[in-house]
Amino acid sequence: MRTVNPYLKFQSQAVAKPYFVFALILFLGQVLFGLIMGLQYVVGDFLFPLIPFNVARMVHTNLLIVWLLFGFMGAAYYLIPEEADRELHSPKLAIILFWVFAAAGVLTILGYLLVPYAALAKLTHNELLPTMGREFLEQPTITKMGIVVVCLGFLYNIGMTLLKGRKTTISMVMMTGLIGLAVFFLFSFYNPGNLARDKFYWWWVVHLWVEGVWELIMGSMLAFVLIKVTGVDREVVEKWLYVIIAMALITGIIGTGHHFFWIGAPEVWLWVGSIFSALEPLPFLAMVMFAFTMVKQRRRQHPNRAATLWAKGTTVTAFFGAGVWGFLHTLAPVNFYTHGTQLTAAHGHLAFFGAYAMIVMTLISYAMPRLRGLGEAPDQRSQTIEIWGFWMMVLSMVMITLFLTAAGAVQVWLQRWQVDGVALPFMATMDHLTLLFWARLASGVVFLLGLLCYLYSFRQRGRVKVAGAPEPIVY
Repeated sequence: MRTVNPYLKFQSQAVAKPYFVFALILFLGQVLFGLIMGLQYVVGDFLFPLIPFNVARMVHTNLLIVWLLFGFMGAAYYLIPEEADRELHSPKLAIILFWVFAAAGVLTILGYLLVPYAALAKLTHNELLPTMGREFLEQPTITKMGIVVVCLGFLYNIGMTLLKGRKTTISMVMMTGLIGLAVFFLFSFYNPGNLARDKFYWWWVVHLWVEGVWELIMGSMLAFVLIKVTGVDREVVEKWLYVIIAMALITGIIGTGHHFFWIGAPEVWLWVGSIFSALEPLPFLAMVMFAFTMVKQRRRQHPNRAATLWAKGTTVTAFFGAGVWGFLHTLAPVNFYTHGTQLTAAHGHLAFFGAYAMIVMTLISYAMPRLRGLGEAPDQRSQTIEIWGFWMMVLSMVMITLFLTAAGAVQVWLQRWQVDGVALPFMATMDHLTLLFWARLASGVVFLLGLLCYLYSFRQRGRVKVAGAPEPIVY
């Protein structure tokens, strides 16, 4: 006996659910390791030698990347069939790839935690194709190969779905972003011996992901949710989306130059990087205007208030995190002093959370009630808990950002802005930031509580009774 979910347009959309669930589990793990790192900033030997700081940081950043990839894949499996107006090409392939990716991710994290990194490199025969040892790309070569295989299978699955179905602006932008994600990841296999060249191409993965093709994925997910919760004409949404992706690609691709300031690249990048980086807040500002305009012009009052709040909130938080805080230290004369300080961490935390973590949670908030057969929206109690989680996470992340910004400003003043030729060494400077690091840690605890509220909001069991709602079909 099999139950057909009446709240899904196509039953194959159900394959998105395990991706979303596992993404949230990894997100919880990322936050926990972030708290471990935050405590190690102020209690240096906390969990040493069991989990040294460098290992905790590696796990924290790798979990960030992997859970967002699971979120993006789940989002594609949910929205592509609906946009293409046909069932997913192969739901079975999607489930197989899920288990392959999940197993590879878990084994890699366990490898970081249980095996010294040098021994892990030897164990996985990194010498055959050296790719390890680079920030954010610490994965063993065999794991990177597994990611490529998963991406190829994933792109084949949604690509065939699109080829056989309807083509919309949202689905094509989503597909373009996902293809770009896979293509630019290939540069993680190029690990030249020259450090300047290494950093040059390393940014082709990291920057062109987060300030390039990922913005296309974010834009398509935001447009999809806004169409659903506002009922605004698709043509209006698509016009906004065209403008946003054009600005994102132009500023994001050329704006890569702001990472080339101090790695030995030609001086022309000081000008090119500064000018185009100054324009990078524009696509995020356009997203803010886009979301609020669509909600203002909406033709329906969608019962999922939480999903609508997430859709609006992600644009505002992304604008401040990726746009404003990125601009604060991206001009070459300013970056000369701020590069690699706590200001970078402030920008990174608010940008990643606002732009990508929140858009994944936005789509999960919209799609999960349908995937669980609850209806268009969870009950009011669940939505209230979710909204509490939203505000706790957003406000605590804002506080984390402000504390790190203050720490970065003090760090620049004491360590890098020499007064009468005197500047404090790094560790002496860190001692002056202890209070700010404690405050950052406390904010992180509140963030964890907000995430737990978000997860707890899914505890609802029964369906929401809506007049005229279809009943499950059992056969």
